[in-house]
Amino acid sequence: MAVETAAKEKKQKKERVRMPEQEPKVRARNFIEVPTGYTPEMAKEEASRCLQCKNPGCVDGCPVGVDIPGFIKFILESDFTQSIRHIWKQNSLPAVCGRVCPQESQCEGKCILAKKGEPVAIGNLERFAADWERVNGTGALPPTAKATGKRVAVVGAGPAGLTVAGDLIQKGHDVSVFEAFHKPGGVLLYGIPEFRLPKEIVAQEVNFLERLGVKVECNAVVGRTVSLDELFEEGYQAIFLGLGAGLPKFMNIPGENLVGILSANEYLTRANLMKAYLFPKVDTPIPRGKDVVVLGGGNVAMDSARTALRLGADRVRLVYRRSRDEMPARAAEAHHAEEEGIEFYLLTNPTRYIGNEKGRLTGMECIKMELGEPDASGRRRPVPVKGSEFELPCDLCIVAVGTGANPLLTSSTPDLKINKWGYIEADPTSGKTLKKGVWAGGDIVTGSATVILAMGAGRNAANSIHDYLVRGW
Repeated sequence: MAVETAAKEKKQKKERVRMPEQEPKVRARNFIEVPTGYTPEMAKEEASRCLQCKNPGCVDGCPVGVDIPGFIKFILESDFTQSIRHIWKQNSLPAVCGRVCPQESQCEGKCILAKKGEPVAIGNLERFAADWERVNGTGALPPTAKATGKRVAVVGAGPAGLTVAGDLIQKGHDVSVFEAFHKPGGVLLYGIPEFRLPKEIVAQEVNFLERLGVKVECNAVVGRTVSLDELFEEGYQAIFLGLGAGLPKFMNIPGENLVGILSANEYLTRANLMKAYLFPKVDTPIPRGKDVVVLGGGNVAMDSARTALRLGADRVRLVYRRSRDEMPARAAEAHHAEEEGIEFYLLTNPTRYIGNEKGRLTGMECIKMELGEPDASGRRRPVPVKGSEFELPCDLCIVAVGTGANPLLTSSTPDLKINKWGYIEADPTSGKTLKKGVWAGGDIVTGSATVILAMGAGRNAANSIHDYLVRGW
């Protein structure tokens, strides 16, 4: 027992292996991925820090329930092929999750090493296993169950929909994914910049599902080109709705119609789908301000600010009405933004936009805030400081204050119950809606959340759909 304790203490003292990154001044002007990845030696060194707990808290912290100690043990043994196969049992998108999941508040946040030091770099190790397979793997697929003859339609090729597709295809069902855009990936493709999640990685994950047998149909706007009832008439026995929440929100302050103000949703979609990440080789039709202000404090705000910098802005400022402690963005993203030169104007809120005689944005009036009592979110409510108004010059403002539910499908499906915010009502555990044979999950149910939470909802819905196809409603 004493020997075991000593061994664990030795592991605990090992420093976390840092993933190499591009230098801030270099990466601030390119769209190449910021972290450059572990070498096999680095991955094994970090894997050696895992205590292989008998009751691992990290697994409880993972929304899709990956056996984390199991795949890490395979990395330590240099069996990288078995490591990725082990991950695939619970997660069809490991290369994505290793890059964009908020591990610090989920799996790594539950790591026992975090109590006295730094947790095991679970996200970095997951990314390593997926990337190693992409470059060095045999391409062999995991086994799938015998075909059931049951057909499932998945609406939306984002993280929730792709998870459902991956789970159900492995259970033996016939799965078709309907995507409104011209490429699958959803928010992974159009919402997250190239320097944080390369398009090649998303394509790799989708290709993996297609090789398993998932059929993907793009440019299919369910609710317009085809209805849910028509899908049932075509022979689908179950439908999953993973539409996301891509309807932009604005602040409704004076001057909002000035030229030079746009939503983060539009800005990032243009940048991603119209290949602004290849600038200057590709002349993407996207506003390129020199003095840019981004409103918001989440990951989308960070992505927008860092994209603006890479598209040639001389100065980028981020305006957020609360303090740094209340900022919802991942700590790593905020840190990277500051390293690259993004200026944070905290406890600040815009009150009106200012324009010139041509109707173009020239600046905004802001007011200083202070934190009062906690509001419904649990965070301290920002309160304006009287007489603290000041002007902030800018020629481009990107509004990243959240998104809402797009009504395209819900408005054409009257027997699909929605709440007062326009989101689909579904059972929080199973994803079942009130319409027979229809499930929903991800942002279209919860509002804007993380990729991994959408995947967790997809995993639960897939299990429920499978049960329905086998046993009935």
